[in-house]
Amino acid sequence: MDRIHVIGRRKAAVARLYMDKGEGNILINGRPYQEYFNQAHVRQNILAPFTVLELDNKLFDIKVNVKGGGFKGQAEAVRLAIARALTQVNEEYRSTLKSHKFLTRDARVVERKKYGKPKARKSFQFSKR
Repeated sequence: MDRIHVIGRRKAAVARLYMDKGEGNILINGRPYQEYFNQAHVRQNILAPFTVLELDNKLFDIKVNVKGGGFKGQAEAVRLAIARALTQVNEEYRSTLKSHKFLTRDARVVERKKYGKPKARKSFQFSKR
């Protein structure tokens, strides 16, 4: 297996992932993923493709560069990138990951603010008289 390079996106976050065979080190922006994402449910979200496939994440070394967005958008961008990389490792993983919606790019983004309104859709109080 050569080095695998994939990209995952979510909201404003972009994650570039490099996967090699290795001992299971997952580095995000040069730090271990436990340190970068210090909330347990976010860490489980990142490792979800491995748990669904019942794979040991100790088989691969993963290095991720992630920019933009908040911690949730970054975590979901990393999850998409890991799922895409695992499909390149073995094409048989694709159906399982697709059924759990890990290969679907979630395109929802924040709606832009319109002029004459305080937020995207909220209006000022209307007074008839």
